[in-house]
Amino acid sequence: MRLVALLLALSLSGPVAAQHSHSATGHAMPGPQETGQSAFAAMAEIVALLRADPDTDWANVDIAALRRHLVDMELLTMEAEVTRSVRPAGIRFEIRGAPRVLEAIRTMVPAHAPFLAAETGWEVTTEDVGDGVALLVDGDSDQIQGLGFFGLMTIGAHHQEHHLMMAKGAPPHH
Repeated sequence: MRLVALLLALSLSGPVAAQHSHSATGHAMPGPQETGQSAFAAMAEIVALLRADPDTDWANVDIAALRRHLVDMELLTMEAEVTRSVRPAGIRFEIRGAPRVLEAIRTMVPAHAPFLAAETGWEVTTEDVGDGVALLVDGDSDQIQGLGFFGLMTIGAHHQEHHLMMAKGAPPHH
């Protein structure tokens, strides 16, 4: 039933004009689907899910917290500086950035480490290095090196659920 509600919400989340546009031949034409920016799209997806769920506790919903997290994701992805050193069992990544980027690094990297370890079975630890965070990943060295820090940050299908939990005002790291 929730899947039906989700599909209905997502199908109805586009502009009404786009759902009813027609070509000169009278056949329905698909309207634009892209919301214009990835953070906005992520928030729109979560809002659609929340609105489709009759059990949503609106008193606890915190889209602003989700937005702050998405800003952190953007800063980490686009502005963090990463160096790496090969170790016998894996790689050590040191992640640094300007003060606001460092805040995002300190928020996201240690929080992601347990998810990365659980998903891969690798040994994953973090260390505060004063002006940054070190991520130590021991396991399949070739894969770890090939993915690099940013590829490793994408591993694990927890991101979407994490965003939903954050928006609901629930603890995002379960």
